[in-house]
Amino acid sequence: MTETSPPPPEQPSTPSPPPTLHIHPRREPFEHGLIPLQKLIFTDATQTLTSIRDKLLQHPLSKDQPHRIQSSVFSETLQISPEHARLVFEIIASVHPSVSDPIVNAKSDVVDSVGVNVYDLIIFLYIQSYKRLLPRGHRDSAAIADVWPSTSAFDGFLSALTPLQLARSNVRRSMPSQADEEAHQLSYLQKHLGNIISLLAESVEGQTEGEDSLVLTMENFEHLSFLIYFGEKGSENIPLSQNAPFFANSDPDMPAAPVPATQVHDWIEQSINSALQHISERVAAKENGSTNASDHDALMADDYANTIKPSISSKGLSHIEGISKQSYVKQASELKTSFVKIINCHESVIYLLAPLKYATVYGCSDATIVLGAVGKAVRIEHCERVHVISVAKRICIANCRECVFFLGVNQQPLIVGDNHKLQVAPYNTFYPQLEEHMKQVGVEASPNRWDEPIALGLVDPHDSISHPAGVSDCQTESATHLEPDQFTNFLIPNWFEDEGYGSTKDNPFPLPDVYMSSQQKNDKNLVEVKQILKETQLEDNRKRELSTALHVYFKDWLYASGNVRQLYCLQGE
Repeated sequence: MTETSPPPPEQPSTPSPPPTLHIHPRREPFEHGLIPLQKLIFTDATQTLTSIRDKLLQHPLSKDQPHRIQSSVFSETLQISPEHARLVFEIIASVHPSVSDPIVNAKSDVVDSVGVNVYDLIIFLYIQSYKRLLPRGHRDSAAIADVWPSTSAFDGFLSALTPLQLARSNVRRSMPSQADEEAHQLSYLQKHLGNIISLLAESVEGQTEGEDSLVLTMENFEHLSFLIYFGEKGSENIPLSQNAPFFANSDPDMPAAPVPATQVHDWIEQSINSALQHISERVAAKENGSTNASDHDALMADDYANTIKPSISSKGLSHIEGISKQSYVKQASELKTSFVKIINCHESVIYLLAPLKYATVYGCSDATIVLGAVGKAVRIEHCERVHVISVAKRICIANCRECVFFLGVNQQPLIVGDNHKLQVAPYNTFYPQLEEHMKQVGVEASPNRWDEPIALGLVDPHDSISHPAGVSDCQTESATHLEPDQFTNFLIPNWFEDEGYGSTKDNPFPLPDVYMSSQQKNDKNLVEVKQILKETQLEDNRKRELSTALHVYFKDWLYASGNVRQLYCLQGE
């Protein structure tokens, strides 16, 4: 019997090289962190902010926290109102990258006691010079023309340049793609990188002043994570210094030595150049139809301007676009991201019943949009005749018309840009998991500051649109309170059989007395009308005539108000 030779030993497989980690801009400060306050925008930003930084550092919150300041110090230094100073602190908290910074989870009444880091504040002030990318033309303008709302009849003196008219002009517009926005933000950071680093740097004692004398400590280097991160979405939780060759191997028990600011600048600039080249190659591959699997997810969101289907990119941003004349529902189990954009949706009812961090609603009309609990910020922009029902930490409304906002918000609603006939009202609905979602994202039922909107500038200095001279200092039209007799509860159909049973059985936000009284009065009137109809003695033919008339009027109201779509939704369409 012959012996068989043993099989040859398996050759160790060559490990695949780790994927290249590209630098990315954090979209949060650019999308949710810009404030149209002229006093926060400087023509000579570096010189002015250097002086402001030095003044602020002279008034520390405490000896143990030499780099943190209260909003009162900021208010006095920049000569802005205490209300606006607190607004800046709250917005910084909503876009801050670190969950461990005390201001991130601070309630509004204790923001001053925890303060804000001066270097975070200086970076925040610097990027107020950022100009958003202009909307681009929609590739299929004819396809959306039938759902795009017409220009309002009450256009004001900015009628030639109102954002709605601009966005809905002969060339149909849509939001820039994710790739376009990322490239635009990276280009801005590349242009201003030297100035931003100099604001975080320190001078070396004994050397003459100049660029070569500036060094950056690891602590101050980490403040750049306010603007950038490496890797995919979620990587901003990894310290930025771990990706930097000059800090990556530092002993955690010993403070790392400062590095020259020029070295930091060169490394980040090289990383930005590489990222811009990668974006360009991705877009070119997509246009040539040669996208590989690893790039496919990243490019899905870039094509949202040309599709009506929802998409989720690999960077955790979900786009819901082009919903028209239908009801659309997403629950927590169906949304794998906490960043959502609802874009160009018309004559529809949209429900996103999930815990979110950020939500943007852009270019929608004649729709009802119900958002679950949003823990950071909501932005509603370029919308017309839309009802928004939302629980959120904060909300910003920009360039909207004839919209009604039913809000449960812990901070004052911010209203900016060219707005007309806006109304705010207390929150008016619930779903079984609402309170659980609120707890997850850190929104509380009290205080509800829906009725305290802050109206800022009529013209947004962060857009790239030219405006008539003399209107930059005008205040935008604020929102009025919805009349109590027009307030009604909104019923969300129960789709939660597969989601598990929630504990919320009523609206967690208490109604103000005047709205509660009006609601009780309407309920009482309904009971009385029902009783009158029940007790009225009519012949059979007269009863049929009355029943027919009621049905006709109710049907007319359903179609005139758009509520017929909700009825279809309740019937399970």
